[in-house]
Amino acid sequence: MKIYTKKGDQGDTYLLGGSVVKKNHIKLECYGTIDELNAFIGHIYDQLDNDSQKKILLKIQNQLFNIGSCIAFDGKEYNIKLPKIKEDDILMLEKEIDKMDALLPSLNNFILPSGHSIVSQCHIGRTVCRRAERNLVALSEKDEIDTIHLKYLNRLSDYLFILGRFILMEKNISAVQWEKE
Repeated sequence: MKIYTKKGDQGDTYLLGGSVVKKNHIKLECYGTIDELNAFIGHIYDQLDNDSQKKILLKIQNQLFNIGSCIAFDGKEYNIKLPKIKEDDILMLEKEIDKMDALLPSLNNFILPSGHSIVSQCHIGRTVCRRAERNLVALSEKDEIDTIHLKYLNRLSDYLFILGRFILMEKNISAVQWEKE
């Protein structure tokens, strides 16, 4: 399979199912942002030494591909079998958040998204995840979406925030507190 088709050279592309849309279509903005998020999570994965955390991130990356394929579907080709995000996938994120959060000191102030390169990547991922969530909300105003995808992205941004804090703790680095002036 060739990587280039030359079919998109005029700014059009195909949705899963065959519909042709402009490359700035809200669906593409949604799954493109999820792809961007997936790349950031891959970068975090590549820097980590913790096999347990890497296993979770790999699961998340696969789930993001699943969400992206669901968003890319135009709803016209009904014999396409789409992957499903389940409530258990959200519960897995919540379990991981709770497990790390139980070991963290209480947070009494806003912290700056910094402290270590992996932690900064977690925060970049978190902000891209929030953008993906906003894009999906915008899509929901024009098209039907699976609301479990919104829930997953919302929980994932929380997971990335806690993961960043947890990595700081593991590396014995203090979080940088926001100083109001």
